[in-house]
Amino acid sequence: MAIRQLFFAIALFMTVSAAGQDGPTMGWSSWNTFGVNINEGLIKKQADAMVSKGLKDVGFDHINIDDGYFGGRDKNDGHLLVHSSRFPKGLKVVADYIHEKGLKAGIYSDAGHNTCGSMFNGDVTGKGVGLYEHDQQDADFFFKECGFDFIKVDFCGGSYYHNEDHLVLDEQQRYTAIAKAIKNTGRSDVRMNACRWAYPGTWIDGVAFSWRTTGDINASWGSVKGIIAENLYLSAYCSKGHYNDMDMLEVGRSLTTEEDKTHFGMWCIMNSPLLIGCDLRNIKSTTLNLLKNEELIALNQDPLYQQAYVAGLVNGCYLLVKDLEHLNGTKRAFAVYNPNDEAKTVSVLFKDIDLAGTVKLRDVFQKQDIGETTDAYEVKVPAHGTRIYVAEAETRLERTRYEAETGYISVYQEIKNNQAEKTGIYEAADFCSAGYKAGWLGQSEKNDLQWRNVYSNDGGEYQLTIGFISGENRNITVSVNGEKVKTISANSGGWQKVGTKTVTIQLQKGQNTIRLSNATNWLPDIDYIELFSTASSAIHPVTMQQQEDETLYDLSGRKIANPKKGIYINNHRKVLK
Repeated sequence: MAIRQLFFAIALFMTVSAAGQDGPTMGWSSWNTFGVNINEGLIKKQADAMVSKGLKDVGFDHINIDDGYFGGRDKNDGHLLVHSSRFPKGLKVVADYIHEKGLKAGIYSDAGHNTCGSMFNGDVTGKGVGLYEHDQQDADFFFKECGFDFIKVDFCGGSYYHNEDHLVLDEQQRYTAIAKAIKNTGRSDVRMNACRWAYPGTWIDGVAFSWRTTGDINASWGSVKGIIAENLYLSAYCSKGHYNDMDMLEVGRSLTTEEDKTHFGMWCIMNSPLLIGCDLRNIKSTTLNLLKNEELIALNQDPLYQQAYVAGLVNGCYLLVKDLEHLNGTKRAFAVYNPNDEAKTVSVLFKDIDLAGTVKLRDVFQKQDIGETTDAYEVKVPAHGTRIYVAEAETRLERTRYEAETGYISVYQEIKNNQAEKTGIYEAADFCSAGYKAGWLGQSEKNDLQWRNVYSNDGGEYQLTIGFISGENRNITVSVNGEKVKTISANSGGWQKVGTKTVTIQLQKGQNTIRLSNATNWLPDIDYIELFSTASSAIHPVTMQQQEDETLYDLSGRKIANPKKGIYINNHRKVLK
């Protein structure tokens, strides 16, 4: 066991080192516990505690100053002023202190005139201090003069309902201008977090390092559960150096032990930034041990930079999975997340996470090897709980099921009315296979649904089955790797009924992109796509496990209701007439 733990410690060191400026941001932020009530001494003591309590050693390296340090602007030249009593020596002294600890220093501002603290916390010194009309001036101050390495840019001053001057600012224009001002400082290493409280749009990928995807978190199970739900369908929008930010951590404040584990574990496997929000000076030992779990952190900082995607919904629990270390390799991490108010038992079928043969399992929370097993593993998950494992298998299977919520909508956004903008969305739907569907697609070439990570071992001919929902005739144009394959008409007979259509396609060896579109009219809603290679679709007799009652089972171990009239092609029953 000691050797195994040493291996993971070395792996974490190598992973964090390899991620460098590319992995999700890890550190501490002042907002969750202190709000605007911060000062120089407080920030320095948090930096001291991060080092002394060993958090720096496992990768937490940012100390971020949030709202509350402002002191207005100079009336003559507009230069940003710092709060005279909270930070009497200015900001550079604090940034230097953080850097001397071997840490990185973060700062906060707003895309408009006024900060959120001036609106909601009565901090009048936050009025007029936002970046708007001062982009380059403030960027030079923050990153050239003070040497900060990170900035969170809020949008209270850009939303008319959040500010007294009722500015209506465009998110894309403002964040793009701020990013340009940062670049003009000559700093290429600054991380910008765009805090717009919803997924801003696919344009953000070229502007920010991370972006908030939800409203503000609070220390309640309802908040954590809601944030996870809003991020279950965003895996396609995460990539190297570009992360969906599920907000700062409430771990160690008022959640239960199981809820804290779910909170931190899901943030880790879903590749959210990890910014501790509790007071590090008096952090509880159980909280500290959880936050220092190097095996969870290794999932977050893995150099593949993948957010775990939804592979299925089993007994009310979500099954999420992602590759580790090597794309399409035999090592994967998976989580069984139980959002329900009662305990659940889930049988995880390894074929559902594309693994086969003997599978070695390790419990990441317990940091213990479970042993070897085959076919399936039964997991008991308490209410609000999550169990996370690393699985190493003999064989990696080709993925056959791609849920719609793991696909990429080229014009996806959550800020403006999607129907008016004619941009697709992801919606909860209990009649769909994993609880979600993609809808409001079509009406333009850009409002499509793509799976950009379809892997084929050898390439060749495949049968593509599309699971769709439509109460009327709607067309689907299928394209593979940029080439149109076929346009089909689809009608499932109702808006809560999933129908299927199958098309023959050609995949190349390695990565492929499958795209569904309709340039002129609406697409059906999409539940999933499923792929099977025709190279292995020759008719085979069902593997028989003869019993006295003549019960038969297919190749996956599923019972065949009427075996005398059926054979299987690629594990799909075909009725013989």
